Amino acid sequence: MSMAADLEYPVAGVEELRSKVRQHVDKWKDREGNLIMILHSIQNAEGYIPRGMAMELARVMEISLARIYEVITFYNYFRLVPPGKHNVMVCTGTACYLKGGANILGEVETRLGIKAGETTEDREFHLETVRCIGCCGMSPAMVVDSKTHGRLRTNDLDAALDVAGKEARR
Repeated sequence: MSMAADLEYPVAGVEELRSKVRQHVDKWKDREGNLIMILHSIQNAEGYIPRGMAMELARVMEISLARIYEVITFYNYFRLVPPGKHNVMVCTGTACYLKGGANILGEVETRLGIKAGETTEDREFHLETVRCIGCCGMSPAMVVDSKTHGRLRTNDLDAALDVAGKEARR
């Protein structure tokens, strides 16, 4: 690790980090309201907004790190932690809730060993709740890696969470 004086914290691969941030900034530098677009670009490339990149972005754009985190934390789209390889979204909308969505969520949390909003230690699975996935007629429902599973019961979860032969049990 090397110390980047103007970042004021130790960073491995400072030059690579600076180069990546510069590419995102250069793409959007002449556009009004570019901070959100730059953050989208970073997240699309990295899967989340790494702290080091946020710090470098603040330096390059000459804005406070607080301003960057204000934007990141305001919008649900942005993530501050690396996502899991597989994304699990359990619907907690009204129809799903009334048909047992809370039980489905609880069982998924138990099987993955994490709470909603968390990623498993091996970064294999990320669990989140969403207000509606638009499948109310199939409630309770969840989405695993873009595949919708509906009319779920807890005994259906083994098949739903079996992604590429990796069963999600702890």
